[in-house]
Amino acid sequence: MGEVVTEEKAQKGAKKRPKKHPGRIDMTPMVDLMCLLLTFFILTAAFSKPKIMTITMPEKDDKTVPPKIDARRTLNILLTDSDRVYYYVGAIEPGKPQPQFVKSNFSKDGIRKVLLLKNKDLFTKITEYNDSRVKGKIHVSDAAAEEHIKSLKKDDNVGPIILIKADDSAKYKDIVSIVDEMAITNIASYAIVDLSSAEKALLKAQPR
Repeated sequence: MGEVVTEEKAQKGAKKRPKKHPGRIDMTPMVDLMCLLLTFFILTAAFSKPKIMTITMPEKDDKTVPPKIDARRTLNILLTDSDRVYYYVGAIEPGKPQPQFVKSNFSKDGIRKVLLLKNKDLFTKITEYNDSRVKGKIHVSDAAAEEHIKSLKKDDNVGPIILIKADDSAKYKDIVSIVDEMAITNIASYAIVDLSSAEKALLKAQPR
C-alpha cells in the first residue's frame, strides 16, 4: 500500500519534518473490470456450445432382409485413402456389365455438383421455401418450418438414394464431410453401408 508524504510547516528556525499519511487505493475500477470480464466469459461460454453430428445407424441383423432399392435412383459414393472419392449409379450385379466408376472430390465442382444435379427438384423446393421465410412471404416458427421440410423430404419419391461406403483406409473426416454434403444438398434418403467384395476389388483397381 502506498504512502503519501506531506511536509508540515515548521516554526521559524525549526527543521521541517515530513509527515507520513497512509495511502488509499480505490478498487472501484477493478470491480467494474471484473464484472465486465465475468459477463464476457459467461456469454461466450453459452454461445460456444459444442457442435455434434447425429447419425442414426440401423442395427445389424442377419435375419433382416434388406429393402429393395431402385437401381435407377441409387448413387453409390465410395471413400478411400488419400481423400479419394468415387461414385457410380445403379448396382453391381453378377453377369452384367460393371458400372462406370467416376472419380470426384469434395470441392464445389466435385461430388456436391453431382448431388445437386441428382436432387435438383427437392433442393429447389426447400430453397424456395427458405427464401420465402427470409423475405417475409411466409410467417412460421422454426419448428413448423423444420416439420414442413421433413414432410417435403418424406414425400420425395424421385430424388436420389445415396449409399455411402468407406473402406478401411478412408479417413473419418471424409465420412463427416460427405454427411455434411447430404445436409447441404438436402438429400432426403441416404445411408452408410459396408462395401461389397466386388466394390472393394473395383476400388483397388482404380488408378490413383
